Amino acid sequence: MPQPDLALTPAGPAVAPRYRTRPATVSPSPSPHHDHDHDRPKASPANPYLRLFTLPGTRAFTAGNLIARLPMGMFGVSAVIMIAAAYDSYALAGAVTATGMAAGAVTAPWIARLVDRYGQARIAVPATAYAVLGHLVLLLCVHQRAPLWALFATTALTATAPNTGGMSRARWAHLLKGDQDALHTANSFEQAADELCFMLGPVVAAVLCSTLFPEAGTLTAAVLFLGGVLVFAAQRSTEPPIAPRTTAGSPLRVPGMGALMAVFLATGAVFGSMEVVTLAYVDGPVAGPVLALQAAGSCAAGLLYGRARRTARLRTCLAAMAVLMTLPLLAASTGSLLALAGGLLVAGMATAPTMVTGMGLVQRLTPASQLNEGMTLAVTALLGGIAAGSATGGWAADHAPFPAFGFLIPLTAATLALTLCAATGVGRRAPA
Repeated sequence: MPQPDLALTPAGPAVAPRYRTRPATVSPSPSPHHDHDHDRPKASPANPYLRLFTLPGTRAFTAGNLIARLPMGMFGVSAVIMIAAAYDSYALAGAVTATGMAAGAVTAPWIARLVDRYGQARIAVPATAYAVLGHLVLLLCVHQRAPLWALFATTALTATAPNTGGMSRARWAHLLKGDQDALHTANSFEQAADELCFMLGPVVAAVLCSTLFPEAGTLTAAVLFLGGVLVFAAQRSTEPPIAPRTTAGSPLRVPGMGALMAVFLATGAVFGSMEVVTLAYVDGPVAGPVLALQAAGSCAAGLLYGRARRTARLRTCLAAMAVLMTLPLLAASTGSLLALAGGLLVAGMATAPTMVTGMGLVQRLTPASQLNEGMTLAVTALLGGIAAGSATGGWAADHAPFPAFGFLIPLTAATLALTLCAATGVGRRAPA
């Protein structure tokens, strides 16, 4: 008989519930006077995604998290439009948003460590409220045409935003402990949700700012962010238990984590450079929809990957990404916008499987007591790569000897990520 899992609670060790789906058993024949449909066992859904949401509380925390995650794709675009409209400078808008991103990269692991130590609800709500306050203060500064230094100072106040996607993945890891197939499906769903939010967020923000007023995107995103986190934090039954304090240092000290973060850094450069060089190449109102096709391809591939019974190795996923990144380059070389759209759609299909596999590896390498911090470090590495890729892609777009030159940057970054993975052997062997 398998031993029960133990969870630490304020009252001491307690038996943790098991959430692995079990096949329905045949009940004894009912008596003639006992024939109620609700007493019969219900069959488990065949679809693995539907099975996830048969677990108690999963629908509620997922709904709240999705509401909170959509603004992550809205804040940046909203700030750029808002600041550019007020100060007539896209350079200033880009510098202010970059400052906020840099500050977030510094504070995110610290916020995640507090979440691991004190619990999601206890830290996420005040951290979100403080970040929302920062966005609203920035909005007021822009509306009043405050001095430039005030914009840079207030955008740093938004850096306390918790990693909502990481907290959701931590809940799945807690609920599906010991069921790797179901956890793979949950991680695939979360990656598809990321792609969907970052695909829809900029579109929603642009529509609000253009049809209402320049500050509408930031204001709406702030309300959604705070409301979503409040709904998410209220679902206490699915919140992972607070882990006992540990003297362990940063998860970066875990063997393999440093190499994995280097791979994530190079992978982020793929995303950042592809966005900039595509916008520069298309240079028109259809640039956004064309670029969104990459996220659409990733979202579809992520959902399909979640239904797979086996997961690929990280090196295999990166190899596929490096190969598929040649398609936008070849398509752009033809000069056909339709060909480029198709190339981005297919190239994007490598994104979600790579990220699902990479995040799964982070979950296996990171101690359970530091799970939020470990996943936030991975996101921080991705953001650092995105920033570097954006800068490199912008330089390539300005100095391109031929129109498709910029698409060499994401191809080079994908090849670098594959080389780092192969050279370090990260992900070659699952940790015990």
